[in-house]
Amino acid sequence: MKKVSRSSRATELKAKPSITVGLDLGDRRSHYCLLNEDGEVVEEGRIATTEAGIRQQFEGEPTQRVAMECGTHSPWISRLLKHLGHQVIVANARKLRAISQNESKNDRADAEMLARLAHSDPRLLAPLQHRSVERQRDLNLMRTRDTLVRARTMLVNAVRGLAKSAGGRLPACSTGYFIEHARPALPAELKKATAPLLNQITSLTRQIRRLDAEIEKLAEQYPEIALLRTAPGVGPLVAAAYVLTLDRADAVSTSRAVGAFLGLRPRQSQSGDSDPEHRISKTGNIYLRKLLVQSAHYILGRFGPDSALRRWGLRLAGAGGKRAKKRAVVAVARKLAVILNCMWRRGQPYQPFPEQKPAALAAA
Repeated sequence: MKKVSRSSRATELKAKPSITVGLDLGDRRSHYCLLNEDGEVVEEGRIATTEAGIRQQFEGEPTQRVAMECGTHSPWISRLLKHLGHQVIVANARKLRAISQNESKNDRADAEMLARLAHSDPRLLAPLQHRSVERQRDLNLMRTRDTLVRARTMLVNAVRGLAKSAGGRLPACSTGYFIEHARPALPAELKKATAPLLNQITSLTRQIRRLDAEIEKLAEQYPEIALLRTAPGVGPLVAAAYVLTLDRADAVSTSRAVGAFLGLRPRQSQSGDSDPEHRISKTGNIYLRKLLVQSAHYILGRFGPDSALRRWGLRLAGAGGKRAKKRAVVAVARKLAVILNCMWRRGQPYQPFPEQKPAALAAA
């Protein structure tokens, strides 16, 4: 999902239909609330969360402004409503405290709140725009891969635990080559019990490598992936996830804003003279944030190539103990996200030691 640029979204929402609808999406049934031009409730009800249910309620109706929260069903429902000629607003659920922290929260009240916010000022909903079907399909390759990797890690840990319970210890190795190292080292009494686990690990590794090949091919469809891969620690997976998650270089107002967009900026609760220090907000895409942190570990690790970014991160890490190192990793991940956006906007490859830092990069 991507943020919508202010100018384009403002133009799109300038024409206000006479009917505003709040649609609280549920897994089986969804609640709706219709407001007229004066903000008065003219109709409420429930519909099935299916294509037939949506069409029955909205097909053939004059253009309506429909507001819904982002979620599992919002991508296909928003596309269907747009196809039916309606003005759709997908609200950022993380920004809607008026709904999430409502003391009288229920589906009916949520639908009415969505309708009233959309009727008064759609900007209060922090609108988002879903990716195209094609880009979402490509991004799903990475989400599927992540699920398989986590499943494989769980199985590998289970085998290692069984080996320890029998007094053995399996050699350290990368997960991708676990089978080759684990089979000879397993105690004889565990070979029968661990055989199903090892077979599953073999199958998962084969499927992960197949997905890796598919992800590698995405660079043919998205040339910006090859550009971002010139940065250290940014392989085909990280570059593809970055491009498909942000969807476009100007998804954020400035490159500096990428850190906040991905939840790599500290939360803020400044009030008067009080400005406490908080941890990062962890909003935005969890998967991409995790990948950027992994890239930061590589940049600061023993195999990371020399660069201004690495030197900057090592200075931060050297300022204290383990806590300073963790902060340095997050700081490098945030600055890497900014650098990648600058590269994307300018169409320039990574420069380990840029002659002159952009203002946005220096302030990241």
